[in-house]
Formats: sequence, structure tokens, C-alpha cells
Amino acid sequence: MNASVKETARTKKAAPATRNRLSSVTTAIRLLKAFSEDEVEIGVSALAQKLKVAKSTVHRLAVTLVAEGLLEQNPETERYRLGIGLFGLGTLVRRRMNLSNEARPYLFDLRKHTGETIILGIPTDTEVMHVYDLESPQAVGIKSDLGARKPAHCTAVGRAIFAFAPEETIERVLSGPLAKRTSHTITDPARVREILAEVRQRGFAIEDEESEPGIRAIAAPVRDSTGAVVGAVGVAGPSLRLSLEAIEKFAPPLLETVATISSRLGHGAGYRHR
Repeated sequence: MNASVKETARTKKAAPATRNRLSSVTTAIRLLKAFSEDEVEIGVSALAQKLKVAKSTVHRLAVTLVAEGLLEQNPETERYRLGIGLFGLGTLVRRRMNLSNEARPYLFDLRKHTGETIILGIPTDTEVMHVYDLESPQAVGIKSDLGARKPAHCTAVGRAIFAFAPEETIERVLSGPLAKRTSHTITDPARVREILAEVRQRGFAIEDEESEPGIRAIAAPVRDSTGAVVGAVGVAGPSLRLSLEAIEKFAPPLLETVATISSRLGHGAGYRHR
């Protein structure tokens, strides 16, 4: 059997496996969507009938979804209901939508004032996700990828958010191996703790070519009506144009911007960085 025939045979074998995996994912999604206000708890037999699949398939998927926190099983009735894990995901989406909508006009104002790339990030587990970005109008600038996940320990946006996180969250961030993304990245947990303490004192975070070579940034936290930090706004640009002194000069307009956005989220006129 020549190489091309062997490759074709492997492809034919792989195709059913791929289809089966995709089919399982689709069925799992349909299973979650089967619940409604009228049917908050459903048994295996009813789910199998709704989805038109075998009860064994429903049981297998349900066990997996329970393990991931997306489903719960009522111990008294043995019926399934949507899990608290879905609430957490939904809250993340709602937070992103509210924050993005309220922040948008002020991010444009900040870009106009600084002339640099503006980033809006939110926490997701022990990382940050960029949910909005406005590229610099200057010929030489940087590009921030929407939806990109960045580490907390070496980014301005990440530090601005996690500096104000509960101690157990900070511990989780620092307990894993801290990736050394550039020659400037600080990976010593004790030093990162010191940096986070400085962020809490100053009200903003600085990134000095620690996540991407040639990029400097400054970021400050955004708070909601409860005072919790729900995201951060960052200003970033090339280090060839922005010295550390130059990037710190963006602190006043940045702090004014996050204070305004925070007030829009219900934090009120008494918003202060602590």
C-alpha cells in the first residue's frame, strides 16, 4: 500500500470519529437547551424522548455535564436541572456586554486624548480577556486582538484587575508557573505580589515590555455598583515612542476615564482608587 492510499485510509478512519465527537457536542448543547421555565427539572427518559437519542447517551452526557458544573441532579427525584456553572458563564457574558456598552464612548475619548491603542479587559479565571479594543490612529502602533486571553502577572490590564482580587484568587494566579514571555517578564511570585501592592497604592498598573517585546502599557481598574473590580482600561503603544515617563503621563486621563465608566456602572460619585 503506497503512502497516498495509507493516508486515505487513515482519513476514512478519522472521519467517523470526528463526526461522532461533533455529534456528542451537538447533543450536549441540545440537552442544555431542553430546559426552560416550564421544565426546570427533566429526567433521563424525558430528555431521551425530547432529543430522540438513547437513554444511555443522555445518561453519559449528563454525567459529564454534572462533573463540569453545567448540570445538577436532584438527589430526591434524580431529575436533572441546569447547574450553577452556567450562571457563572452567563454572568461573565452579561458583565462583558454591560461594561463594553457603557465604556465605549469614553474609550473613544481616551484614544483621542492619548493617540494610542485603548484596551478594555475583563477577568476570566486567572487570565484577562480583551473584550474591546481601539487601535491607535498613528502610523506606528500596536494591534490588540479582540477576545485574546492574556496572563495576569505581566500585563498592565491583568495587574490592574487582579491587584484588587480576593487573596485566594491572587494565590491561584501565582501558584502556577508564571510564563516568561519576554526577557523583561517578572516571574518571581514574591516580586509580583509587591507589584500588585504598588498597583493598589497608585491606582494604576504599568507594563514595561513584559508581555510583548517593544510594548508598554498603563491600565486602571473599573468598578461596579458593589465596588468590585469588573475590568480594566489600558493604554498601550510601542516603546520606541513611549518611554516609561511618557506612559505614566497618561495616568490622569486614564483614571478619569475609569472613574466615569465606574459611575456609569453604578459605583457613584464617591468612586476612589484604593
